[in-house]
Amino acid sequence: MNQIVVGHQQFKPETKDSDGALIAIVDDDASVRASTLRLLRWSGLRAEDFYCAEEFLRSEFLARTACLLLDVRMPGMGGLELQRRLAETGRRIPILFFSARASEEEERHALHAGAAGFLRKPVRKEALLSAIHSILETPTTNKD
Repeated sequence: MNQIVVGHQQFKPETKDSDGALIAIVDDDASVRASTLRLLRWSGLRAEDFYCAEEFLRSEFLARTACLLLDVRMPGMGGLELQRRLAETGRRIPILFFSARASEEEERHALHAGAAGFLRKPVRKEALLSAIHSILETPTTNKD
């Protein structure tokens, strides 16, 4: 059964491309990245995928990301560490965590630290799209 927990933070990017909001997917599982990327693009959303947190941080898409789909446990920097680093640099990118192996403590930590939501894998496509659209419709700022 899928579990959706939505935090109390309000989010929206500072700027949007004329083509729409960019969704960044950061997950070390290639099949999850590929299927999520396909779903989002098929649904009319702009999306890019990244193997790891470090790749996302080095990318040109960091400043343009309107919503970050983020796995908790990955090689190198994990999702919670990326969340912390973004907060330390003042970037208010809405984060929707999605994980199959995260503990309840990790989920509580993510939400307490300002995550917009937390989904458990496997995630139904309707639940994922609903959570993303909810995030994109709620105002905030992605600061550099």
